[in-house]
Amino acid sequence: MAQRKTMQHDPCPVARALDLVGDRWSMLIIRDALDGIRRFGDFQRNLGVARNILADRLAALVEHGLLATQAASDGSAYHEYVLTSKGESLFTAIVALRQWGERHLFAPGEAHSVLVETGSGKRVAAMHPHDHEGKVLKPAHAVVKKVTLK
Repeated sequence: MAQRKTMQHDPCPVARALDLVGDRWSMLIIRDALDGIRRFGDFQRNLGVARNILADRLAALVEHGLLATQAASDGSAYHEYVLTSKGESLFTAIVALRQWGERHLFAPGEAHSVLVETGSGKRVAAMHPHDHEGKVLKPAHAVVKKVTLK
């Protein structure tokens, strides 16, 4: 199998982020970690992913500082995977993907999971980027300033 090209040195933040978390298993692991899953077996049961793929993705997420390992909270010989602040900050990306999926991938009235606020039980408000004045920003009103590579 051919080695895929790394984007670790690409000047685009989207390319670098996708290089690390752009496959479905990595983002689903982060999603599950945000939901409180911490053990290898629990990730595997919830995701239905092959052990070797899960081990590879968990190792990469630990290596890049999105997850950390720690002794099991129940004192057993196992270890647990916990989100670091870097991993936890992907919450915004997960919510954006979730809300996009809710809008575009379900038929009207089709049942799906819903993200709600812990305290109120109310649905989390739709996320939108805003301009410097606080107005909702549309794609036509933003441009990427690209760097010139030498």
